[in-house]
Amino acid sequence: MSRALTRSGPTRPAVSRLGTDAPILTEPEAFPRAFADAWATRQGTAIAALFTDDADFVNVTGLWWRGRGAIAKPHDYALKSFFADTTLRIGRTETRHLGPDVAVVRTRLHLTGQRAPDGSRAGDRQTILTAILRREGKSWLAVSAQNTEVSPGMETHLAEDDTTRPVDYRR
Repeated sequence: MSRALTRSGPTRPAVSRLGTDAPILTEPEAFPRAFADAWATRQGTAIAALFTDDADFVNVTGLWWRGRGAIAKPHDYALKSFFADTTLRIGRTETRHLGPDVAVVRTRLHLTGQRAPDGSRAGDRQTILTAILRREGKSWLAVSAQNTEVSPGMETHLAEDDTTRPVDYRR
């Protein structure tokens, strides 16, 4: 059974606040904008507030965090250090409704301003953030999310020594 799939660009869907720090996402399409806005606060708790208490998050390197506190802590550290000067820009977004209270939202994120370990400015990056959201009362919250690094033109990763790198076997 196919469910509705909606595509959108970088819009600002319905987000409101009801006297709390956490935004009220009145539709799942609001999640990418709320995530980027939370990122801009440089507070890990602002990102974690977009998730259910028992949610999980897998970052671009495969670190897997479960629960709001575990999601907040590494985001807080990163946002105050090597991501302190970053900006997230929302790109292509798609939402797939799996039922009246569950949806999958995918969005391309463009990150600029990351600091390299030596303190210099790193290059720009692109990721795809995938989140499964569930309606809880008046708001949509993420129950699970994964952020995947985009390596344009590459097919897979190749493990060599103690590192991996994107490769294209067609070349």
